[in-house]
Amino acid sequence: MGNHSLLNEFILLGIPQSEGLETVLLVIFSSIYLFTLLGNLLIFTAIISSSTLHTPMYFFLGLLSVFDMLFPSVTCPKILFYLSGLSRAISYKGCAAQLFFYHLLGSMEGCLYSVMAYDRYVAICHPLRYMVIMKPAVCVSLVTVALLVGCLQATTLTSFTFQLTYCGPNQVDHFFCDIPAVLPLACTDSSLAQRVGSINVGLLALTLLFSVCVSYTHIGIAILRIRSAEGRQKAISTCSAHLTAILCAYGPVIIIYLQRTPNPLLGAVVQILNNIVSPMLNSLIYSLRNKEVKRSLKIVFQIAIFCVQE
Repeated sequence: MGNHSLLNEFILLGIPQSEGLETVLLVIFSSIYLFTLLGNLLIFTAIISSSTLHTPMYFFLGLLSVFDMLFPSVTCPKILFYLSGLSRAISYKGCAAQLFFYHLLGSMEGCLYSVMAYDRYVAICHPLRYMVIMKPAVCVSLVTVALLVGCLQATTLTSFTFQLTYCGPNQVDHFFCDIPAVLPLACTDSSLAQRVGSINVGLLALTLLFSVCVSYTHIGIAILRIRSAEGRQKAISTCSAHLTAILCAYGPVIIIYLQRTPNPLLGAVVQILNNIVSPMLNSLIYSLRNKEVKRSLKIVFQIAIFCVQE
């Protein structure tokens, strides 16, 4: 360590090549964040308030709405804070907490996408046994497994990252604390933490994506066997919103991993899409493409208008 002292805080350098655009980005990000919170809160309220939506599919959709409010809240408030001209500093513990909750919520949401794909598989391939297979105890168990996977993933990654010594410099070349941005600042050998991070994140993402592909392969085969055009259309419409949400979640990640040479600006754009834009799109996707949710939202709006008038 010599004369170096342990770091008490990090400085977030922010989004690459965004100098002079702070005001514009502040307006855009604050609008997206507000719309994300409001849209997902409305969907969650609609699901809670409508007894017709108290089914496994909408139970998982309600949880997804909660995650889509929490996940951008890990990074977005700090982004808005420094875009408004305030301090870019984040405490050591704050950085560790940000990294932990980013991977906790990200891993849980990835698991939830897989669970939702399995739910659609059971609904389409085994419709007569759907309520027996997807009974409340099973739904709660699947969510509990997602929680355990997220906790294990986040604890492992945070522990390996912050067991290292950080004695300077303290400038994080990113807009939030993530493993690839924090590890280069370590004063000790970070190769093990880098390998653990890459393997854990890559393996979990591939496993979850593979499970989604397996579910939708079976769904696709089942849809092709449906003789009536109306039955096919109903099955496709049931899955279309979920498939669109999965593409929005995994698409940017696939693009970034297909790069031959890392591009900091593209990496930041992909992270923004994942952290801020994708949660907003989910609320749009499920509210515009789902008739039951739209019907429940209309009822919620009517009640809200009535309460205001009263």
